[in-house]
Amino acid sequence: MTQDSKLVTSATTAKPQLTDAAQVEAMKVAVVDAIEDIKGFDITVMDVRKLTSMTIYMIVASANSSRQAKSIADNVREKLKGKGFAIRGTEGEKEGEWVLVDLDDIVVHIMVPTTRAYYNLEQLWGEAEGRRGHVKALNQDIENHVKAAS
Repeated sequence: MTQDSKLVTSATTAKPQLTDAAQVEAMKVAVVDAIEDIKGFDITVMDVRKLTSMTIYMIVASANSSRQAKSIADNVREKLKGKGFAIRGTEGEKEGEWVLVDLDDIVVHIMVPTTRAYYNLEQLWGEAEGRRGHVKALNQDIENHVKAAS
């Protein structure tokens, strides 16, 4: 298995399937297209591989209303299913202020602007990357200090 490949098990089948980088990229493009089809806006795609092993990309988009957020989520599911991708689950459709579509390798967050501003996922995940970088630098400093003391 290459570094760009990942072994996953679909929620609907017990058979492992190989998800390669090209499939993930195709899925990412299909998600963005599906969001744009229903006039979603402020689309942000974050590569979170260095931060979590649960997913590769997190896509955050805004909708003008809870009804539009639900419609965007429906379109994402419909378009991705049509292309043969598995949908793991959807959360938040009842309220519609924040709808999450879990595609395993990609997690899609569709929010109304007030909810998006309140939770500010881009900053949250960006700060996590910053903290992670700080911890790596600190660990390297400690290792260098220990080597120098030896």
